[in-house]
Amino acid sequence: MSLILCVSLQAQEKQATSRVSESLDIFNDVMRQVDVNYVDTLNYEMLTETAIQAMLRKIDPYTVYYSKKQDKDLRMLTQGKYGGIGSIIQQRPAKTIKKSKGKVSKDSLWTYAVNPYEGKPAQRAGVLAGDRILSVDGKSTAGLTVSEVSNNLRGEPGTTVVLELEREGIEKPFKVSIVREDIHLDPVSYYSIIQNDSLPFPVGYIAFAEFTQGSAQDFANALDDLYYNKGARGLVMDLRGNGGGLVEEALQIVSLFVDRETKIVETRGKNSRSNSVYKTRNNPRYKELPLVILVDKHSASASEIVSGSLHDLNRAKLIGQKTFGKGLVQNVRPIAHGGHIKVTTSKYYLPSDSCIQGVGITPDIVMDDSAKVDITYSLYVNHYFFDYATRYHRTHDSIAAPEVFELTDEEIEDFCVFLDERGFEYETETGKFFDDMIKMAKHEDIDSTTLAQLESLEPALKPDFRTAIERNKEEVIQLLGSEIVLRYYYQKGQAAFTIRYDKELKRAVRELIKN
Repeated sequence: MSLILCVSLQAQEKQATSRVSESLDIFNDVMRQVDVNYVDTLNYEMLTETAIQAMLRKIDPYTVYYSKKQDKDLRMLTQGKYGGIGSIIQQRPAKTIKKSKGKVSKDSLWTYAVNPYEGKPAQRAGVLAGDRILSVDGKSTAGLTVSEVSNNLRGEPGTTVVLELEREGIEKPFKVSIVREDIHLDPVSYYSIIQNDSLPFPVGYIAFAEFTQGSAQDFANALDDLYYNKGARGLVMDLRGNGGGLVEEALQIVSLFVDRETKIVETRGKNSRSNSVYKTRNNPRYKELPLVILVDKHSASASEIVSGSLHDLNRAKLIGQKTFGKGLVQNVRPIAHGGHIKVTTSKYYLPSDSCIQGVGITPDIVMDDSAKVDITYSLYVNHYFFDYATRYHRTHDSIAAPEVFELTDEEIEDFCVFLDERGFEYETETGKFFDDMIKMAKHEDIDSTTLAQLESLEPALKPDFRTAIERNKEEVIQLLGSEIVLRYYYQKGQAAFTIRYDKELKRAVRELIKN
């Protein structure tokens, strides 16, 4: 490096240090003036944290400050582990509120266990999906946000938390004691051979949920089982919904499929120490295995490194939707008083030299994922599928395996009776506009013949819910069946059921066997 360049860099660093020092002087002086002169006592910790978070939000959404008390959140982020009970919880309006107008107050929200993970403390203690959580360690959940309830459920592994639950079909609330554990969520959420006798060779499927420490080995173990024990000669890797994680884990997964010393991704930052080139380190074990990757708008970061690099290297075909476009690298650095900052230091660039950030990756085959606003949407958001599955589980000791379970016409009719009992009224958005149009037509100078013609459209625009269910029967069977299967076979069983209806997966299999 030349003497002139060294002097220039030193001058820039000195100028930057001066600007930082001046800014801190201003902040400290403001804090001192408010401290001395403000009329009320101040919460300095809260003010400082608010100022830091507001500053970081101006930079990017991924540069984040974690105080010492948020250490467990940071561990969950970087390791996929936390001390808890192992169940997803959810809030919804109390059953006594039939139709809420405007914003629902926190006091009118009830908290439910909706998804206890198989083999985790909550499930082993007997907590079921649909159980209402009344209190945690004697503290009522009324008026608490779902985040506040979740924080109360979490704690040091080995400690005990007592839940008071209310369950449909049981007259009185009851309590369960649960010993918290370090919850490790399986990065391979599901894998299997696609069941289809018409395929020319067995096709393996791996749903990969997150790039946490050790996840690449879990992926490799699943692939080994599919290839050596189950005969897979093609693979669909499902990265839909995978928000990313550790780049080293992504590198190890790519190394399974391409030659050693192949450039996978490069990072470029302001400082030279942030610049790195990542290459595969091992000889590939599955260099010739046909590969298709499923992605969507929630596939981000490490997911985009895996899918984007394998695509650039002509090693995999991508199917789904354009990915999220998170190509920023964060490093976690300790700061004063036990806190940490997760700071963006560089950006990811793929083998084609394209930057992931803000752009994303467009699949070879883009499939429409726009959701129809039909009766299934109304039934889902208003928890009718969930509530019926809760009742179904209470009245059925067992069901067939997820790979073959089917809802009968009689059970669909029973679901319709259930909706009648709950007072379900199906109202389309078009129907709402139709009512307004008729009112306006009566108010304006519209002749009676035209008005009668408009009113004759009402049965078509405001269908009976049974008619709407019959018209969308396949989707109803899929969504309701998925919720029921979850009650008996948990997450892996639910995955085994839903892939039977997965249009993107079916397209991926067709592409594999075509090539």
